[in-house]
Amino acid sequence: MKAMILAAGKGTRVRPLTYELPKPMIPILGKPVMAYLVEHLQRHGVSEIMVNVSYLHEKIEEYFGEGHQFGVQIGYSFEGYTNDKGEVVPQPIGSAGGIKKIQEFGGFFDETVVVLCGDALIDLDLKSALYEHRRKGALATVITREVPWDKVSSYGVVVSDSDGRVLEFQEKPARAQAKSNCASTGIYLFEPEVIELIPSGQEFDIGSELFPLLAQRGLPFYCQTRKFDWIDIGSVKDYWEVLQGVLTGGVAHMTVPGVQVEEGVWVGLNTSIDWNGTRIIGPVYIGSGCRIEAGATIIGPTWIGHGSHIRSGARVVRSVLFEYTRVLPDVTLDELIVFKEYSVDRAGEMQHISQAEGGGWANARDRRATRRAAHNVAKETTLI
Repeated sequence: MKAMILAAGKGTRVRPLTYELPKPMIPILGKPVMAYLVEHLQRHGVSEIMVNVSYLHEKIEEYFGEGHQFGVQIGYSFEGYTNDKGEVVPQPIGSAGGIKKIQEFGGFFDETVVVLCGDALIDLDLKSALYEHRRKGALATVITREVPWDKVSSYGVVVSDSDGRVLEFQEKPARAQAKSNCASTGIYLFEPEVIELIPSGQEFDIGSELFPLLAQRGLPFYCQTRKFDWIDIGSVKDYWEVLQGVLTGGVAHMTVPGVQVEEGVWVGLNTSIDWNGTRIIGPVYIGSGCRIEAGATIIGPTWIGHGSHIRSGARVVRSVLFEYTRVLPDVTLDELIVFKEYSVDRAGEMQHISQAEGGGWANARDRRATRRAAHNVAKETTLI
C-alpha cells in the first residue's frame, strides 16, 4: 500500500498560526501534525508517500526532506506556478486534482493508496481497514466516524446501505437536510481505477465532486465506520481543545515530553524556574530553555514553547504559547494561543500585539526591550 498526504491547503480557519506555517506544520507537543501521520504510516508498513504542497510549501519540504529520518520515502508535487517576476505563486488544484497531477506525471498510484488529510491526528488500524476494503472488492473506501447531529454541518456526510455501500455524499449539509451523522474523516482507500475517473487539467475535489460521481455511477464505493482517535484541527478552537485534551491525558497514544518535576508539571532541558512565590498548577509543559521568574502563576492545561520567558507577576491560564514568547510583568493571558505578534482566543477572535493592554507579550529573543528598560532606569537615576 502506498500513501498520499493532502497538504496543499491554506488553512484560513487556523489563522494566525497559518500566517507563517502551512497547516500540516502546526505543532502538537512540539512536533508537526504531519510528522505524526508519517510515523503512523511507517508503523503500518507504508514506506512510499507522496505529498501535494502549495502554500508555504518550502516549510514542509525542508522539514521532511525525502523522509529518510522517518524510515520512509517522501516525494512532493507542487501546485502553482512562477509568474513573470520570478515569484512562486501557490495555486491548489483540489484534493482530487492533486492526485491526478501526480498520476499523470509519474504513474505513482499503481496499487491501493491510502489518502490522508495532513491536518489530523489518527490512530486508525490501517491494515484492518485495507483488509475490509479488499474483502468487499471496493474501488474506493471512505473511513467515517459518527459525530453529534448538531455538528454535521462541519463535515462531509456519508449515506450508506446496511452493507456499507455509499449511496450519497452530502458536503457539509445543514442539520435539517442531513441524512446521516457518519462524517468523512478525510481518510480514503483508492484503487488506481478511481484515479482514472478524475478529469485532467482542472481543479477537482474529492468530497464534493469525486465521491458524488462514484455514487452516481453505482461503482463499488464503500464506507467503514470505525472507532479510533481522530482529532481534526479544522479551526483555532479545535487546536486549543486538542492541546487541552493532550495535556490532560485525553488522547491515549500521546504523552507529554520532558521530565516531570512536580505533580503535573513537565519541563524540557535547561529550563530555569524560580519557585519563590511562583505557583504552577498542572497539567503544564514548559519547554527547554525557558525562564520562569519568581511570583509568576501558570495554571494548566498550559503549553509553553521552548525559549519562552514568563516575567514576575505574570499569569498564564489554560493557554498555548509558541516558542520564544515573553509574557510581560503583571500581564494575564487567559485561554489564549499566542503566536509571535498575534494572540487568538478559544472563540477565534484574533488580536495583534499592538492592541494588547500593557503590551501583553513580546519576542523573548528581542533583547532591545531589556536594553531600553535599563536605559530608562539609568536616565531616571541621572535626573535624580
